[in-house]
Amino acid sequence: MTSNRWRSLLVTLVATATTACGPGPADGDDAEAAREITRQSFSEFGDYVVHYNAQATEMLPPEVARAYGIQRSENRAMLNISVLRKQPGTIGQPVAAKVLVDASNLTGQLKSVNIRQIEEGHAIYYIGEVGVANRETLIFDISVQPEGESEAFRVRFRQQFYTS
Repeated sequence: MTSNRWRSLLVTLVATATTACGPGPADGDDAEAAREITRQSFSEFGDYVVHYNAQATEMLPPEVARAYGIQRSENRAMLNISVLRKQPGTIGQPVAAKVLVDASNLTGQLKSVNIRQIEEGHAIYYIGEVGVANRETLIFDISVQPEGESEAFRVRFRQQFYTS
């Protein structure tokens, strides 16, 4: 994959990391939407930082979705995870990790999220897709075990998705 595609995906993911997935609530849930938009999208664990976000796949540019084999749809969400080892004066060093994800909705229905590792140049990140319904809230339970570490780090976040 070319560095232009990588940059396009990175710009898309960064731009959407702080936005909700879809047009948002239409019935007075503005305060809840604001909390979703501004929620933290990373967690620190000693020498590591785990970054994570989820977005509707329809937000991806078509060429990026094609390049990564991602189905663009308002009814599909993409989870993106990266693991960085802290290094002073830098954004951190990407590291490989064992990444497992469980997702469930508020009724406890489990959703399958198959995670795959993407390596391009020095970048390492993990993506997975999951089907979503309008106004469905998913709870993502993420386990990340960086190579060479004996314990996994746990991250949990929830996000509501909006479709037509």
